[in-house]
Amino acid sequence: MSGESNTEKAEAFACANDANEVTLSVKEATSLPVEADSISPDLFVDRTNSEIKNLPLFCGRREVNVGDMFTVEGQTSDMITIKGDVKNYKKIGRNMTRGRIRVTGDVGMHLGAYMQGGEIIVHGSAHDWAGAHMQGGIIRIKGNGGHFVGAGYPGEKRGVNRGAILIEGNAGNETGARMRRGLIVVMGDTGEFTGANLIAGSIFVFGRLGERAGAGNKRGSIVAMGDTAPLLPTYHYQCRFQPVYLRVYLRRIRSWGLPVSDDQIDGCFRRFSGDITTLGKGEILIHD
Repeated sequence: MSGESNTEKAEAFACANDANEVTLSVKEATSLPVEADSISPDLFVDRTNSEIKNLPLFCGRREVNVGDMFTVEGQTSDMITIKGDVKNYKKIGRNMTRGRIRVTGDVGMHLGAYMQGGEIIVHGSAHDWAGAHMQGGIIRIKGNGGHFVGAGYPGEKRGVNRGAILIEGNAGNETGARMRRGLIVVMGDTGEFTGANLIAGSIFVFGRLGERAGAGNKRGSIVAMGDTAPLLPTYHYQCRFQPVYLRVYLRRIRSWGLPVSDDQIDGCFRRFSGDITTLGKGEILIHD
């Protein structure tokens, strides 16, 4: 009978996956914007090392290859690690449906836009529009998120439509704007118009909830676990209660390794309904 624990087996499995991953190391930092939607597990999983190097990128107006910008190690894997300065690299993980992308520093705009599955982990901060229109999967940002996290692009009626975005730092303005369904968790503060024109879905803010939160909210839930700016006058106080369903959410958030206390899970919330300028079926819940 083997004495190997489940934790040891999981670590061994993770190490095996890491051994088979593709590693991209930035050759030289650039101040030019780089269109990097070719960096996706779906495009790497069936390609050899030389084929990955030949995938196209755009650096400014100039077409280049992955091999021109990165040192590429590994092949035929849907596990990707990116090392170096990629804060000017846009659209990494766009449309991905599987696998994992791990970024060891900051990353540029449109991270994981339209992604349908898999996982993106950023050991740094992300620029604007992270997770725009995502339809599945999970994005974990260890630093700060920019503006429009999980929002819909201008002119689009809907934004995120499934999936989860976890931000351990702060997020900017219009977090979750026009979200249809899904989950966004911000452990720090948010800027103005959090959940603007929210159709449905849930946004949890553990720091300070910014001004004008929930403007145009139809049926979504915004949960403020910390301080809040004054709410819009189009939200009306309803009651103080202990919502059982929130315990499920909060325990799930804690299972992802984020700090959620028992007091927060079992606490009471003040419920404000709105926005009465639209359907008025949305809510802002404020932890007491």
